[in-house]
Amino acid sequence: MFLRSVRKIDTDRQGFPRALPFPIVHLRKAGKRDYLQALASIAPESETALDSPPPPSDQPVVVEEAPREPILTLPLPLTAYVILLALIHLRVLLPPELENWTIDVFGFIPKRYDSSLVNLQFEGGAGAKVWTFVTYSLLHANLAHLAFNVLWLLPFGSALARRFGAVRFFVFLAVTAAAGALAHLVTHEHAVVPMIGASASVSGAMAAAIRFAFVRGSFLSFSRSDADTAAKVPALPLLQALRDRRIVGFLGVWFALNIIFGVGAIGVESVSASVAWQAHIGGFFAGLLLFALFDPVPRVRNDDAAHASSQDITDGI
Repeated sequence: MFLRSVRKIDTDRQGFPRALPFPIVHLRKAGKRDYLQALASIAPESETALDSPPPPSDQPVVVEEAPREPILTLPLPLTAYVILLALIHLRVLLPPELENWTIDVFGFIPKRYDSSLVNLQFEGGAGAKVWTFVTYSLLHANLAHLAFNVLWLLPFGSALARRFGAVRFFVFLAVTAAAGALAHLVTHEHAVVPMIGASASVSGAMAAAIRFAFVRGSFLSFSRSDADTAAKVPALPLLQALRDRRIVGFLGVWFALNIIFGVGAIGVESVSASVAWQAHIGGFFAGLLLFALFDPVPRVRNDDAAHASSQDITDGI
């Protein structure tokens, strides 16, 4: 009697206890079967993995750092050009008479082209009248002269070399050097002092680079992309570029510095070492005007170019 009353109180109709010292979930028949099947499906190794913590590892945790972009990366054509200038400058180690001979043969001498001088002969003969339009740009008076031109060339020449490629880049430097020599010849037709220095080519590279330097995404814009992408943005048409106040300001500062303080292609003799700023300007104008002939990047319409330029100015405000 007592046992029967206890069973009636502590069990339900299905035979499960109504109350126990610890909580238990009451399952219906279908729920109970599903629950037992779910427990049986757990693999022993899974139970072990859940119950026991992972074994401690003796290997230190290595956190890989994100790759860092180099501070200055030079394209191969520009690197080759700088190395060539440095190797040629080793001529200063030659005996003085041989060093002077290299300047006479490869330096640009305007008097060499004076047709009235029948009996005056210059080193190099008739061939020097041709190659010196370019070879003078590979010679420098001293290490400071070389370093100055290279430092000016690095930012603008890097973008131009990436944009043009090796062949176009070297030909462009030669053409702007020849333009600088021509400007010097016109303004110094009777000069006998050799002119040397890469400043005309450097000036040409700077002029060409500003055709796209301030376009949105380029290397002098407010929203600059990576080096390769920045060097290949579509350039501004010349007339559109000359209406950009940043380019006009750059031109004004550049011309002022070259006329007042320019140091590039200089005379070799110390008594007449003067700045050949006309050669700078000749190379600069050649780079500015002839850029389109060398540029492999497709041009954009004036409306698109104006939008790209104005949008970059807006981003910088």
